[in-house]
Amino acid sequence: MPHDTSTGAPDGGRSAGVPTARASDEATRVYAEHRELLFSIVYNLLGSVADTEDVLQDTWLAWAARGPHGVERPRAYLVRIAVNTALARQAAVARRRESYPGPWLPEPLVAGSGEDAAEDAARGEAVSLAMLVVLETLTPLSRAVFILHEVFGYPHTEIAEILGRSAASVRQVSHRARLHVQSRRTRRTVDRRTQREATERFLDAALGGDLAALMEILAPDVTMWTDGGGHGRAALRPIRGRDKVVRLITGANFRRPDDLDIRYRTVNGDPSAVLFDHDAPFAVMVLDMSEDGERVDGIYAVTNPEKLTHIEDGDEDGDA
Repeated sequence: MPHDTSTGAPDGGRSAGVPTARASDEATRVYAEHRELLFSIVYNLLGSVADTEDVLQDTWLAWAARGPHGVERPRAYLVRIAVNTALARQAAVARRRESYPGPWLPEPLVAGSGEDAAEDAARGEAVSLAMLVVLETLTPLSRAVFILHEVFGYPHTEIAEILGRSAASVRQVSHRARLHVQSRRTRRTVDRRTQREATERFLDAALGGDLAALMEILAPDVTMWTDGGGHGRAALRPIRGRDKVVRLITGANFRRPDDLDIRYRTVNGDPSAVLFDHDAPFAVMVLDMSEDGERVDGIYAVTNPEKLTHIEDGDEDGDA
């Protein structure tokens, strides 16, 4: 895909930056048609809903100014704008995370229990929270190539056009990124019912202070990430090992409200739990299961209220 896909506007040469009303309507329609795809790609690159929305706003402004006339492949054009805008934003994002208090976890995408549940789930089903944590260890370029190729199925030649690089270099980056990810995370095939049941058993044991049940469900080398963003009490580093994780969960420093309401929801495609303190979201809890589905390998607890503001309460369980 060339950087300028214009083949000459059929409007008599009017400026692309001053579209007609009809062109504006068409630009809006085309953008709306592809917005969910753009959101998914950019979110998987940045892991932040707020940053994703900012990138999509910039993408829309660039697209509206350009207009749809003469763009042979609007989807490819929009994806190129969005991906490169996201990559340009990476430096600022990285600087913020360097000063982040404690472990940084991606902002969870929680499916609702109403009409928007299917749309919300579709946004997060491609990449789990656990995989996004692994992708944080890639360079921005490697992550973009991995996401576009492995998740969204873009061929290397098209990725090369999006990024303005040679196909050969993109293939090399793709190969290295895949090996990097495989060395840190194996593919998991745990079915949704098993993961839902494990989440229920874990929360029953954790909230009930059942040491024996916790020791049984947690893998010996389990790791727990707690993202509190400096709000309240949370571990300032990942906690590794079953004994240490159990001590953290049952210790006096791991305080939580007495009456928590648990709602089971789909979070980034996985059956997970959202804990509410009255009507306010208190935490999102996501478990990463072992390959056999018997033990919990990873626990991701997001309690930073700034990452939970978009979550709404509901009476129905999204994974019931």
